[in-house]
Amino acid sequence: MRKDFGSNPWFYPLPVLIVGTYDAQGRPDAMNAAWGGLYDANLVELCLSSGHKTYKNIQEKKAFTVSFGDAANVAACDYVGLVSGNNTPDKMEKAGLTAEKSAVVDAPLFQELPLTLECRFVRTTEEGNVIGEIVNISADERILGADGNISMEKFRPIAFEPVHNGYHVLGEKVGDAFKSGNALK
Repeated sequence: MRKDFGSNPWFYPLPVLIVGTYDAQGRPDAMNAAWGGLYDANLVELCLSSGHKTYKNIQEKKAFTVSFGDAANVAACDYVGLVSGNNTPDKMEKAGLTAEKSAVVDAPLFQELPLTLECRFVRTTEEGNVIGEIVNISADERILGADGNISMEKFRPIAFEPVHNGYHVLGEKVGDAFKSGNALK
């Protein structure tokens, strides 16, 4: 038997996306944006309201970064979603996130967050969503495995669970993409 819950914004798992920007004066900002994802092979889409400082910064600088929240930085990731850069000038200091300028786009990388998409603003959709082109992906060596690629076990990304408002660690491997299903052929 199944239980109906009606229409809700429940999408499992929702990524914890930390969007980094610089304002017109070059001050870094970050926000937690759960509603976003891949739009195409090299594009991301973010659902941001125009009142967010991040939205204004993207329009100004034509660039942003998308870092993935991880278990080691849950409090900082949550905090940048709780307060607005519009009225909390010391938001970044309180979050404990250290910004360094990307060499690829005019947006910050956060030293504490080990995996980041560096994006160039492409356009705003009719619905107001931000589309960005992924021009580089940078990963801190601390999350790389012996093969030189990202290790889920070392990275420990988190996802937002919308029913109980929880953050959960991802990482247990349960199969091989494009291979496990072959057993059913």
